[in-house]
Amino acid sequence: MTLLTEEIHIKAARMQRLESQRRPHYVPTERMGILELRAARAWSARHTATTFLITATTIASWMKRVDEEGADALVQIREPVNKFPDCVRYAVQRLKVLCPSLGKAKIAEILCRAGLHLGTTTVGRIIKEPSHPAPALAASSSKRVVTAKKPNHVWHTDLTAVPLGSGFWAPWLPFALPQSWPFCWWVAVVIDHSSRRAIGFSIFMGRPRSVVVRSFLGRMIAQASVTPKYLICDKDSIFWCEGFKRWCRRKEIRPRYGAAGQHGSIAVVERFIRTMKDEGTRRAMVSQRRTTFRRELKHFVSWYNTHRPHTTLDGKTPDEVYFSLRPANRRPHIEPRKRWARVAPCAVPSTLIAGQAGDRFALNVEFLGGSRHLPVVSLRRAA
Repeated sequence: MTLLTEEIHIKAARMQRLESQRRPHYVPTERMGILELRAARAWSARHTATTFLITATTIASWMKRVDEEGADALVQIREPVNKFPDCVRYAVQRLKVLCPSLGKAKIAEILCRAGLHLGTTTVGRIIKEPSHPAPALAASSSKRVVTAKKPNHVWHTDLTAVPLGSGFWAPWLPFALPQSWPFCWWVAVVIDHSSRRAIGFSIFMGRPRSVVVRSFLGRMIAQASVTPKYLICDKDSIFWCEGFKRWCRRKEIRPRYGAAGQHGSIAVVERFIRTMKDEGTRRAMVSQRRTTFRRELKHFVSWYNTHRPHTTLDGKTPDEVYFSLRPANRRPHIEPRKRWARVAPCAVPSTLIAGQAGDRFALNVEFLGGSRHLPVVSLRRAA
């Protein structure tokens, strides 16, 4: 008897080391056996729960169902209704491996556009199973200067230096002080506030003068065939000068300047530049050839506008908002859970089910322009 008690104690200790959510469920016959054993030995719910490594609430729930609906009420499907099949887990983990820079929210938005609706917490839980990704950075809050009522109502513009492989500077003259080619490119960008769409960009070998930037903005206005009412920029000498202000008056544009030295005062364009560097230029070697670098930036801007969902836009892409297109995440979605009711809601945004519940799918990941850091994800329902 002592040896049997020791054997049971060892097995119970092994089960206790598992998280309660990961312990295997008792099958219906075992549940009835537990209740019969409790009745035969006159155990309390707490003692029974402690013996079989479950909670007293579970015992009370079993007893209530047996009392109200009979012994057959404990017969349930072994797999929970809301449990996703392994193909979903594989798709999420595979997408994380192929595109490690994507976070759980971005993966959920990308799969939602492809037709598979998953919650952000679900994606995060699946990602954490094999590894622990880096924590997401907290978004910085900024005070909104003007409110965009429609596309092309408010534009943002700014400049940034993109280093080449050799870095920003060299320790010898005459390259010890200036930030210019062949150590970095200067990139000017224009972003639409309402849609977050990148209107265009221009590349310069050195820090451009104000007249050059004004010429670039004029080309962007001609390309978009519309003049914004507001233009938000910082108080750099390129923008904070009489020549730039006169140009704005001729174009009937109202310039709005971010607060000097205040982080987030021009948050929209700063966030785009950060994305361009984190998911673009820092993922590949920046070329010293202008044509090659322009082609790489053109691919990134096309991917950003067309394929990359934006959290601020509720998972829509900038092009979908700018051109008033039907969002891909509003199309009928694939439902891989066989027992999921068609009328039950899915992860936001809630849409209808395409085909039948329990459909299998194939994950297809292509890369725009052959760049491994610009994924284009699609799902194909299996026949």
